[in-house]
Amino acid sequence: MSLLSKVVDVVTGGLADRAYQVVKDYFPPDMSEAQRANVQLALQNLELEKKRQAELARQAAEKQLTERIKELEGSAKDLLRLPILGPLMLFLRGCQRPVWGFATLYLDWMWFSAWTLDEQQQTALITINVLVLGFLFGERALANAAPRILHFMKARKRG
Repeated sequence: MSLLSKVVDVVTGGLADRAYQVVKDYFPPDMSEAQRANVQLALQNLELEKKRQAELARQAAEKQLTERIKELEGSAKDLLRLPILGPLMLFLRGCQRPVWGFATLYLDWMWFSAWTLDEQQQTALITINVLVLGFLFGERALANAAPRILHFMKARKRG
């Protein structure tokens, strides 16, 4: 959930209930339950409309930020303007994840199967794994791989 979504929830969350509690004290005593229910329904509709407006504003702000970044940094299409370097840079940019991924896979394979590393080298490999898994493949990949890495390290120390 993005920061803007959290702000929207804080600003609009429970607005109808809070307004109903305030207004309820000022209802005429002879007001029927149906009329009270209609007032509460109107307040809930107001809350939903405010949430919808806030969500539209959040989406517009996100889109504007994306466009601003694109304007300042350019896009991949801009690289194609360079005759030889442009396509080469796009190719290298596209190859980055597989190259780093397979290089890290190779390092891990050698670490667990053949190499005997000291504590500093193991720390360096753990750092490489965290960087590659975290930055190139996202938080989910790191969260999925971390328990296995720790399990292999403990098994290696025992054996």
